[in-house]
Amino acid sequence: MVAYFKQNNQSFLWLRWRVLLASILMLCFLLPTQCFAVTEEHAAVLETFRDIDELSDEQQLAEQQGKHEIMFIMGVLLLIGVLVTAGLGISMAVFAKQVFLAHMISAGFTVFLSLAHAVTAIVWFFPF
Repeated sequence: MVAYFKQNNQSFLWLRWRVLLASILMLCFLLPTQCFAVTEEHAAVLETFRDIDELSDEQQLAEQQGKHEIMFIMGVLLLIGVLVTAGLGISMAVFAKQVFLAHMISAGFTVFLSLAHAVTAIVWFFPF
């Protein structure tokens, strides 16, 4: 039967979409509605986060200073990562060095650090 559907690609795609849609619908109906209900526990958790804003000015300043230092360190490491990645890429392209693995590891580290830096900045400094 699979061979028949592979010959007729459009029917095979239609079958895949039907199975996907049926799976999603079954999942939606099988999930308990209690997962989506807001309880008093959820409200209590949110209240603890609201109480954080009631810190004194000195504590808020010290907290902001620490956050800025962490972001600065991440930025410096990110800049170093970009320079190392560029240097390894240039040494591969211009001087025909065999440093592809180091270049890819450095690029992966740089991309990971840039995403972590961006997410941290949004979470800490985006005004809500």
